[in-house]
Amino acid sequence: MTDRHPLALRLSALLLGAGLLGAPLAGAQSLRPSGQLNLGRSLAVAPNAPRTADFIVALVNSEPVTNSEVRQRLLRVEQQLTQQRAAMPPRDELARQVLEQLIAERVQIQHASDIGLRVDDAAVAQAEQAVAAQNQLTLEAFRRRAAAEGVDLNRFRSELRSQLLLQRVREREVEARVQVSEADIDDFIREQKSTADPDALALNLAHVLILVPEGASQAQVQALQERAQTVAERARAGADFAELAREFSQAPEGARGGEFGLRPASRLPDLFVEATRQLPSGGVAGPLRSPAGFHVLKVLEKRQAGLPDVNVTQTRARHILLRTGPQLSQAEAVARLNQWREQLRTGTATFEALAREHSQDGSAREGGDLGWSSPGQFVPEFEEVMNALVPGQVSQPLVSRFGVHLIRVDERRQVALSQREQRDIVRNLVREKKANEALQNWAQDLRSRAYVEMREAPQP
Repeated sequence: MTDRHPLALRLSALLLGAGLLGAPLAGAQSLRPSGQLNLGRSLAVAPNAPRTADFIVALVNSEPVTNSEVRQRLLRVEQQLTQQRAAMPPRDELARQVLEQLIAERVQIQHASDIGLRVDDAAVAQAEQAVAAQNQLTLEAFRRRAAAEGVDLNRFRSELRSQLLLQRVREREVEARVQVSEADIDDFIREQKSTADPDALALNLAHVLILVPEGASQAQVQALQERAQTVAERARAGADFAELAREFSQAPEGARGGEFGLRPASRLPDLFVEATRQLPSGGVAGPLRSPAGFHVLKVLEKRQAGLPDVNVTQTRARHILLRTGPQLSQAEAVARLNQWREQLRTGTATFEALAREHSQDGSAREGGDLGWSSPGQFVPEFEEVMNALVPGQVSQPLVSRFGVHLIRVDERRQVALSQREQRDIVRNLVREKKANEALQNWAQDLRSRAYVEMREAPQP
């Protein structure tokens, strides 16, 4: 994978996350962490920053925040905004925002220390390994690149420690207390459905049309309505709707099972949209009367902004994992995996056999089989490489926070999420929303109770 950005910018991306709330650090024994690593919004060091005389800009419970800290953070924020092509506020205003951010973080770190939270060296080392993996580098290569670009590694590790401490205190004081009920999920779904842009609703409907001839008598209309009612009752009883469409529908799409295909709601008749808006996938509406005749509709698929997609692409992959440590360096692990990759290329070994013999993962006994996975199930550095493979292709050795891998994709498929799975996705969305609100309130409360003395204005 070619890195088009300097390492300093990629450190910015990792250390300047979009949200205040960090996700739990992934456990080292699984490719399926409870959340992705997010090292918060602090920074390590801005290389080649101009040197000026330093001074105190604020005291936070008698602990100083210096102008150099503001300048370092400001430079990182500006790099990130430039990389994202985001609007850049005036520099003085941005410096004030950065100072407030530093004050808030200092208050939270002090609170963490007061309640006895600590971050040991092993956690910092694991976080450094994760940053290297997300830059697609071995730890040794990451340190060389960082040094070459002027990053002070000791200061970088100190900032990692602070970010991990912030993450832990936020998890303890905020996230662990957030509860999501079934009623919260129902309220979120109703809100999204009622407030979403109608054009964001997309429907795939199947359709049976019973034509009513112009000038038909009342008796003819009644007979045709009864015919449409029979179709609707059979559809609700579980009959194959495509077969019903081929048998009864007089619409052009009847010959292909009556399916319209996924379309924006704005491209469907209002009669169809209103009749199916509240129906779940699989629901049947009708008979409905229009100038053309009687319609019976079945909802095959429904998508709406703010709600999870009904269908997802799942991947079935295998991997071989070598864990690195005192007995096996990353360079040695990469070399071994390259040897096995060559054996796979020449057909002198099978992936399954190599995984059973060598992989240091629970999937080894299954030949490295990870089963079917949905998006977001694996850590980002693993999933990014896996998603780029076509079925049957084997990756180059991949460094992740767990070690070094070879990955082979076996199959991909489109699957419909069950209602329970969709609700689980919504549960996570609601939890994140409530956690962010709770974090803002908690941070503001801590800030209001802290003694903060503003000294000189920062000079960016």
